[in-house]
Amino acid sequence: METLRIMVVDDEPGIRSGIQRILRNFTVDFPFMEEQFNFAIEEADTGEKAIEVVDSNPPDIMLLDNKLPGILGVNVLEYIKKKQLDIIVIMITSHASLDLAVNATKSGAFDFVPKPFTPAELKTSIENVAKHFILRRMTKRLNQEGRQIRFQFLSVLSHELKAPLNAVEGYLKMIQEKRMGPNVDEYQTMIERSLARINGMRQLIMDMLDLTRIESGKKKREIKSVNLIEVAQTAIDTMQPYAIQRDVKVNLKTRELIKLNADSEEIEIIFNNLISNAIKYNIDGGRVEVTISSDDKEITITVSDTGIGMEPEEVAIIFDDFVRIKNPKTKAIAGTGLGLPIVKKLVEMYGGNISVISIPDRGTTFTVVLPVVQNQ
Repeated sequence: METLRIMVVDDEPGIRSGIQRILRNFTVDFPFMEEQFNFAIEEADTGEKAIEVVDSNPPDIMLLDNKLPGILGVNVLEYIKKKQLDIIVIMITSHASLDLAVNATKSGAFDFVPKPFTPAELKTSIENVAKHFILRRMTKRLNQEGRQIRFQFLSVLSHELKAPLNAVEGYLKMIQEKRMGPNVDEYQTMIERSLARINGMRQLIMDMLDLTRIESGKKKREIKSVNLIEVAQTAIDTMQPYAIQRDVKVNLKTRELIKLNADSEEIEIIFNNLISNAIKYNIDGGRVEVTISSDDKEITITVSDTGIGMEPEEVAIIFDDFVRIKNPKTKAIAGTGLGLPIVKKLVEMYGGNISVISIPDRGTTFTVVLPVVQNQ
């Protein structure tokens, strides 16, 4: 059994002793780990004492009250952040200080626990933070222990994020619906930003699941005759609201019927990613041209945009996992860095290839070539 060290920083003896009692015999275990985890509790009644321990023997997890004699909890949080220490911080706060807790999470706190809290609420929070701690530790092993650990990590992370996503989304919607009272409007910006992040995390989950299933070979495939024109049009229709918002015109150029023996879901992923990227990285008032053509041997799909384009060194890395092009033009564009790697892996599964030509400030063209007959 492995022990995680928790430091409780609170000037109220009752809070410290209560946490000791709640967590004394508490253990957590996860299906993906072979052993259980328990917790060793340490205490500090001031921020200064907490910093002394942080400097000499930093804990794994810190439960941190803000209202402390001397320096405040947020000052301790800032110290941990400045030192770049590997400590997961949970703020302990009153209901009246919800705005403080939200700001603390923006400054590096993992979560907050409003007091008074029940034993069940504390245990749930500790269980979630323990999962985060373990998953974060697993990420450090990814480059050391090969592809299988990587697959395991992606699968676990995807699975474990689903429940907290639903819980956080429900909590935010409660605020949005003003169930907490008439002052909820003060948090409207926080709500909108949180929901936007949740949507981004949900997309990350789906992309990670796709990548994991593809690379592990565990994705169940249903090969049948797929009408590529219909799939492309569906992808365009799906992206149309965003295209209208950006004033981007999307045109489909093709003859009436082009079919391919394929898994329809995989073909949808290819079109969805290429078309959404063409809209996302376009200019307002731009254009996207989707062309599908074929001969006896090959089917060629091109997606061209009139967008911001890429430098040659950026083109060279766009198919690498988790790579997102970061420059002043893209800083406000959200993404997971997995869409194009997934597209490339799917195209190669069909014995095809994907290439890209891009000119900065002129646009980008992706070309996918698929053999008419594949060896599935």
